[in-house]
Amino acid sequence: MRAIAEPRRREILLLVKQGELSSGEIASRFDVTPPAISQHLKVLVEAGLVSLRKQGTRRLYRTRPEGLEELRAYLEDFWDEGLRLLKAAAETEERKDGYGNIRPE
Repeated sequence: MRAIAEPRRREILLLVKQGELSSGEIASRFDVTPPAISQHLKVLVEAGLVSLRKQGTRRLYRTRPEGLEELRAYLEDFWDEGLRLLKAAAETEERKDGYGNIRPE
């Protein structure tokens, strides 16, 4: 979650989802320094969301589908639980009478 908390990292994920890019190609699309982008890439690699492949002096990045699947599954579980709690709260509110007391079912 920490890896995608930063907006630039989410933008980087969208870029490398479309295909493999070098760190220079990624950095050229942002208004921050290349070392700053390298730090973002390092976090994404460590989180398992992006893979790194070295080709000579170039560092090439692309998304790791399996890493994204783990994140998707986590968020889906989190979202499902939140919806369950919201539904329970709404049903409780629906059972209240005009005085705020919960009517028996």
